[in-house]
Amino acid sequence: MIEELIIAGFGGQGVLSMGMTLAYGGMLEEKEITWMPSYGPEMRGGTANCIAILSDNKISSPIVSTFDSAIILNQPSMDKFESKVKPGGFLLYESTNIFKPSKRTDIEVIGIPAATEAVKMKNNKILNMIMLGAYLERKPVIKSSSVIKALEQVLPERYHNLLPVNKAALERGAELVEKEMIDLGEAF
Repeated sequence: MIEELIIAGFGGQGVLSMGMTLAYGGMLEEKEITWMPSYGPEMRGGTANCIAILSDNKISSPIVSTFDSAIILNQPSMDKFESKVKPGGFLLYESTNIFKPSKRTDIEVIGIPAATEAVKMKNNKILNMIMLGAYLERKPVIKSSSVIKALEQVLPERYHNLLPVNKAALERGAELVEKEMIDLGEAF
């Protein structure tokens, strides 16, 4: 198994931490991993993306230009990265913030309203965990339990009180993508 993933959005949406948490979870499952962040000088509000690669075997290069999957959180990132998903790949996007979703027919495209759900869950900062939960439901490259263990390591101890809400966000993301698949009439 090898999964080459791009995660992209605005700074402040948790793009980099989503990729880092996914990579750390992969490391806890003894997978080979790379995580390569990229962001503009303005950080919050500017564009940010990261590449995460998870593999059962050695990774030859952390630099890739096409991806198996993409998690896209804003329109500029959709415009930039939708064409970089390999045919047969998977593109998950945040449907509240993206007005022109991908029209590609050679990849699987699913949109979920993670921003709306984060507001309903009374915590805007969990949008990234909702998206990660949705991604892992559709592409189970690691277990959600490994993400929680990774968060225990990545988050400073003063934020460990947020672990239950992050777990709930992962679960909600999985439910949303499952509902979307049922609505699309596709079986897992």
